[in-house]
Amino acid sequence: MVVASVAAAIGAALPAPGHARTRAAAHAAGAPGASAPSGTEEPDDLFRAAHDAAQAGDRARLASLARRLSNHPLASYVEYWQLLALIKDEQAQQGDVDAFIARHPGTVLADRLRTDWMIALGAHGDLAGFDEMARGQVWWRDDPQVRCYAMLSRYRQADRRASVAAEARDLLLQSRDTGSEACMTLASALIGAGDLAPWRRIRNLVDLGLLGAARRTAVLLPLADATRAAQAIDHPEKWLVAHARGPTRSMRAATLVAIARLAREQPERAAELANDLLPALAATERGSIWGRIGHMAAYKLMPEAVDWYRRGGDTVGTDPDDARNDEVLEWQVRAALRARPAPDWTMVHAAVQRMTPDHRKDATWTYWDGRAQIALGRIREGRDQLASLAGGTSFYGRLACEDLGMTPPMPPQPPPPTPEDIAPFASNAGLQRALKLLEVGLQNEGVREWNWQMRGLNDRQLLAAAEFARTQGVIDRMISTSERTQVEIDLAQRFPAPLGERLSAYTSALGLDEPWVNGLIRQESRFSPQARSATGAQGLMQLMPATARFVARRLGLGDYAPERIAEPDVNLRLGTAYLRMVLDDLDGVAVLATAAYNAGPGRVRQWRAALTQPLDGLIFTETIPLSETREYVKRVMANSVVYAAAAGAAAPSLRSRLATIVPKAATTTDLP
Repeated sequence: MVVASVAAAIGAALPAPGHARTRAAAHAAGAPGASAPSGTEEPDDLFRAAHDAAQAGDRARLASLARRLSNHPLASYVEYWQLLALIKDEQAQQGDVDAFIARHPGTVLADRLRTDWMIALGAHGDLAGFDEMARGQVWWRDDPQVRCYAMLSRYRQADRRASVAAEARDLLLQSRDTGSEACMTLASALIGAGDLAPWRRIRNLVDLGLLGAARRTAVLLPLADATRAAQAIDHPEKWLVAHARGPTRSMRAATLVAIARLAREQPERAAELANDLLPALAATERGSIWGRIGHMAAYKLMPEAVDWYRRGGDTVGTDPDDARNDEVLEWQVRAALRARPAPDWTMVHAAVQRMTPDHRKDATWTYWDGRAQIALGRIREGRDQLASLAGGTSFYGRLACEDLGMTPPMPPQPPPPTPEDIAPFASNAGLQRALKLLEVGLQNEGVREWNWQMRGLNDRQLLAAAEFARTQGVIDRMISTSERTQVEIDLAQRFPAPLGERLSAYTSALGLDEPWVNGLIRQESRFSPQARSATGAQGLMQLMPATARFVARRLGLGDYAPERIAEPDVNLRLGTAYLRMVLDDLDGVAVLATAAYNAGPGRVRQWRAALTQPLDGLIFTETIPLSETREYVKRVMANSVVYAAAAGAAAPSLRSRLATIVPKAATTTDLP
């Protein structure tokens, strides 16, 4: 089906705007004036205006609105926003925080405020106050700032400082936000006490692309070394050409920094210079540098990546002082899978074995190691690994079943919750706040309130809470809640198809596979018309405003207006039409269209153009450079198989849906 036929398939007019459209939907859609109250505003309009004032940092406006919202069911949020503003402006007092927590005990806002205040205390060096507040903290313990301040407190109080210093170094190496203010303070304390080598810290920061943090750390070096570090960070190639053979220890350290820096942007040039500069280094240093060069090359889908990893030998990913070794090894597996003319299964297995034990247990690496074992002739070991994954609805669980020749077993349907099971959730004050937040368009806050109430529930309670969500029309909360159960699995809750004939009308007109589209919508919004992403995507199919305008214009829909983007029928009509356009643009390959729906057709064309030979769609999926898109494709494709099975049709296997990706030169496309 060509793009020109899409307009004919879905018609030339949009449905008339619904009179029952809620204020929340208007606010989520960005309707003009949605948060600008007039003299006759409703309480919810005032509340949304207070939220906007808080986001804008307008404390005077927020205070004015707070006085009018004292009896609103979400008044505690207005109070929290006011106190958070004081914390950010360094005007809050401990008594203010304690009083709020006392007024709202056991709530998610009290816990969030506790965490906000802990970070402020840590930033001011009040670690005793930090520790006191931490005793009551429930969530956000894994926040990088909280973890680094907590470690700093332990380090300063430790009797056996060397042991805590080792833990602190490991935390800095593994943190996803090691350049945060808290982690920088921790690192500075370690460096000042001689428990962390500054050159090593600089190199780790450069490895992670945190160049600003690396420059800040460099000033802790003696002046001459700080100058060398700055040159290595800012002009790595020039440094390597001019100074890399210097005999001093700091010259050698600067050389390693420069190669790490150059590898991020020009891995081929880094490899060229490394050939001459690295022979004199220790084996672990060579493995570290070649691992980073290979990592960046694999991320860029360069075929040379596998050879550069090979040059590092069996020391790639083994230096305990390197940042996030498991990530380097993940990309070594991916480089080995793309090796020509066939995957290098020996490298796949070796790289997985060098991962940390906990990382190795992840389904992704258990699956690929099982495949490698089978390819290397260790059939029993490989099949045992696949069997440990087989079953369920996950991507690798279903693939493992197919590889073993099994029909994926589906869990039995549990007994439905009774009215008595559901009743406690209908009267739960926290869930009522959650529903109100969702109604007024504050999705993130509503989700947090809902999830806070799900703590500690057993399977039967979770199924009852999920059923309560269904009765309230919040299907996304039903799915999320039901997914928490461990033994009793309700697939009807986890994989609903609430759009029914409404969606069928669009998919059948456009020749789209309905289970695939259901799987995509489940991943995009979990069937929430009010869903809005941080980037501005809206509605059931999470359309960006510019994309919606493009499709409406392409289809000749003169009655489209931007404020209608979140209306379910409008969103479905434009979203399915765009998906059809993307599918046609990418030669009808569903896995490519799925990736393009998330990352954009232009990127996917570039990834496809990087191929030098046909590639198994499973390996193509595993080696998508963007982690968000990679996981998105896996989930959508796995969802599509579950929806197809639920429909009772003889559905294609997951592997057949992934197909084979054929190389094709990247050409331009006008699709957004």
